Amino acid sequence: MLVDSHAHLDHPRFDGDRDGVLKRAGEAEVAAIVTVGADLPSSRAAVELASRHERVYASVGMHPHDAKNLDGATLAELRQLGKHAKVVAVGEIGLDFYRDLSPRDVQRRAFQAQLAWAAKLGKPVIIHDRDAHQPVMDILADWAAGLSGSALEGRVGVLHTFSGDLPMAKRAMEVGFYMSISGPVTYHNARQLPDIVRALPLDRLLVETDCPFLAPHPYRGKRNEPAYVRLVAEQMAMLKGVSLDELARATTTNAQRLFGFEVRPLDDDQQRPARELGIAD
Repeated sequence: MLVDSHAHLDHPRFDGDRDGVLKRAGEAEVAAIVTVGADLPSSRAAVELASRHERVYASVGMHPHDAKNLDGATLAELRQLGKHAKVVAVGEIGLDFYRDLSPRDVQRRAFQAQLAWAAKLGKPVIIHDRDAHQPVMDILADWAAGLSGSALEGRVGVLHTFSGDLPMAKRAMEVGFYMSISGPVTYHNARQLPDIVRALPLDRLLVETDCPFLAPHPYRGKRNEPAYVRLVAEQMAMLKGVSLDELARATTTNAQRLFGFEVRPLDDDQQRPARELGIAD
């Protein structure tokens, strides 16, 4: 079984066949999906989807692109959404100094406000980091230091679609973070990411799609979907020199530990051999 630890199932690109997407995920042995909010509307949608689908969980938060829209009323509604039983994390939150769609000082304030709220809520965080490695880690290290002895100690959050270097990953692990790996690890022009996957311990890795974005090879440039997380897992297993089953067990256990949910085995009639899905050799 696999867990897609970061998806955007509310995205309009799924409007025509969302039920089919979820069915194919089950057929690919994806037993749970975390659908992630990036603003208030998508956070509402994530909670609604999780409410309707047993194997879908939600995360709510304000992406750094939209940090300028995080006013008091918006934060209050996000906090209320965060109390829902199937909300397992706060995010995605963080810093994006590549596009700079919100001013950097505004991004920092929104990031820190949501970290403070996550600590009070007792739920881990899902971090977006693009071209902001050092400030992200400085903020996270300060925040995590205040969680010593809390229920979040050792499982404070995940750096999604990890794009940093190995020293950053090691620092993140020291303060209790997981690293989540997505489609780019399968690309022929992947640079340092394969070496990072080889170096990191299995007990700190997650797998994700970030769908509908970042489809893995051979679907690069097309719409991504949770079923394709298996391709990411296969590549990671090859890089780690372990079986797909071992990689799946480890990353699923990590997701359960981080997010606090139990992944139940899929019914036999929900599964087909991966070969039939066209995503295995």
